[in-house]
Amino acid sequence: MTIGEVMAQLSGEFPDISISKIRFLEEQGLVEPQRTPAGYRKFSAEDVERLRYVLGAQRDHYLPLRVIREHLEALDRGFEPPALPGAAPVVPAAGDAPGADGDRFGGRAGRLRLTRGELLRDSGASEELLQALETFGVVAPVAGGPWFDGEALEVVRAAAGLAAFGIEARHLRAFRTAADRELALVEQVVAPLQRQRPGEQTGRPAERAGEVARQMAALCVRLHTALVAGGLSRMTG
Repeated sequence: MTIGEVMAQLSGEFPDISISKIRFLEEQGLVEPQRTPAGYRKFSAEDVERLRYVLGAQRDHYLPLRVIREHLEALDRGFEPPALPGAAPVVPAAGDAPGADGDRFGGRAGRLRLTRGELLRDSGASEELLQALETFGVVAPVAGGPWFDGEALEVVRAAAGLAAFGIEARHLRAFRTAADRELALVEQVVAPLQRQRPGEQTGRPAERAGEVARQMAALCVRLHTALVAGGLSRMTG
C-alpha cells in the first residue's frame, strides 16, 4: 500500500491522521515500510496494524512513544506486550497455545526471541546442559545471532527433562539427525513449488509451498508419534 492508501484505511478510525504524522512515526522507528527502487514507501498489512496499535495507544491510553516502542519491541520478539491501561488482557487463540500444531509449524514459536539468560530461566536447564546441546548441534541461536526462538525453548525444556533420567546431550544428537532427514524429505516436495511462477498453480507459490511444508511437517510428527507409541506398547505390553 502507498502512504495515501494507508491513510484511507486509518482515517475512519483516526480522523486526524496525516501523511506528516505517518512520516514522523517512521522517523521515530515505530514503523519501517519498504521502499521501491524509486524511493516510494510501500506499507504492508502488518505495517498498518502496527500504526493502528501506535495511534490507539496514543489516543486512548496517552502512552508516550518511548513506552509504545517498548510494547512493539515485545511484540517483535513474540511476547505479549504489557496490558494497556483499562484494556482487557490478550487471550491467545487456540493455535497460539504452546505445543499446538499451529504454533509449532509457523506460529508464535518461530517468532519468539529469547536471550540466553531467558532461555535458561524459562527452560530450567543449566548453562552446562545448554552448552552441551550447542556442542552436539541439538540447538542453536537463530541464524547464528544472539537470540533463541520458541522451538529452541521446547528443545531445551525436553532435554532438561530427559537429563533427569540420565540422558545426556550427546544422546540427543540422533534426534537432530532424524529431524534433518525428515526436513530433507519435506524439501524434496516443497522446492519445486517454490520455483513455480505465479499462475502455474492455485495461490501464490510461496504461500502454497509454506502450506505444504506445514502439512508435511505435521504428518511427520504424527508418524513419529505413532511409531514411538507402537514401540512402547510392545515394550510394556
